Amino acid sequence: MRQALVNLIPAAKNNRRYVMRITGDDNEGKAQLSYFIDNDEPYPVIATTSKLLTTGVDSKTCKLIALDQTINSMTEFKQIIGRGTRLREDYNKLYFTIMDFKGATRLFADPDFDGEPVVIYEPKPDEPVVPPEVTEPNNVNEPQQPYQPETENGVDGEDNIGGRESRTKIVIDDVDVHIAVELIQYLDADGRLITEAYRVHLKDQIRKTLQAEFGNLNDFLKRWNSADRKQAVIDELADHGIPLDVLQQAVANGAQLDAFDLVAHVAFDQKPLTRRERANQVKKRDVFGKYGEQARQVLEALLEKFADHGVQDIEDAKILELPPFDQFGSKTQIRRGIFGGAEQFSQALHELEQALYETPEQKQA
Repeated sequence: MRQALVNLIPAAKNNRRYVMRITGDDNEGKAQLSYFIDNDEPYPVIATTSKLLTTGVDSKTCKLIALDQTINSMTEFKQIIGRGTRLREDYNKLYFTIMDFKGATRLFADPDFDGEPVVIYEPKPDEPVVPPEVTEPNNVNEPQQPYQPETENGVDGEDNIGGRESRTKIVIDDVDVHIAVELIQYLDADGRLITEAYRVHLKDQIRKTLQAEFGNLNDFLKRWNSADRKQAVIDELADHGIPLDVLQQAVANGAQLDAFDLVAHVAFDQKPLTRRERANQVKKRDVFGKYGEQARQVLEALLEKFADHGVQDIEDAKILELPPFDQFGSKTQIRRGIFGGAEQFSQALHELEQALYETPEQKQA
């Protein structure tokens, strides 16, 4: 992870301390921990770690927390994000950002997370960061209006003159872009996490495009099941202006869904299953019973990769060069020595995909 960041950040290539790996078994990194949490020290800027920052480390100016591991403990989740909740006005630390790659922020939906929801305070530039004390309004039982993002012309999606649609212009590296979809999350009166997608017309546009491409649900199922590589279907979606990340953003928990369920849900209103749910269904059946012990271990590891990242990962030939597959030998040794050849391995992978996407009608047959 550290090296990947160094390769992406020009400043890190010229300063070894810009990005540091700080773990319990890395003496060089541990020596930099005090500098990382010192507000006046310029380096390290980024720390990659596993459990080191969950407790006992007070980094008041931490502005970004990236989560790339599955977290099921509410206590651990609170401890991790607690590294970013400190305020330091003198260092312009007024907020922090969570980049969540594994859906850990679902824990915000726990009704016991932090008790009753509080009033959201958004100060103006000339107002204090700490909200003033407010009294209970008389109309507390009246329903609140949903949040509406604003643009320079007023409420997003409406112009102040004639109701014409407008968009805030955003420029990144001299390229004009626009926001495809916005997800707004807030706690309702019962403490439940509510997710609302603004620019909901985007989902309607995606639905029309998918229906035009695949026709009906049966046609989509035939197209998906007949594809030698599911990545080919995903690439076709991108060619039609619907890359996988945009499709994921059109659904509240889209990051946890495979491309198959995203299309079936958005285009044909099918109840989606998460990748983990599909993997668990395969585990419950004796799908790998005909294989030897090592072959079963390889297929079970592929199933875990699917649950974490999706079908495109298990179809990538390079996956066999990464942990945990490297413990079985080289890519060639796995295909030939364990499965009897590249063709036999491809057949086993095809059967794994068939089991993942098997419909209830196919199971009964």
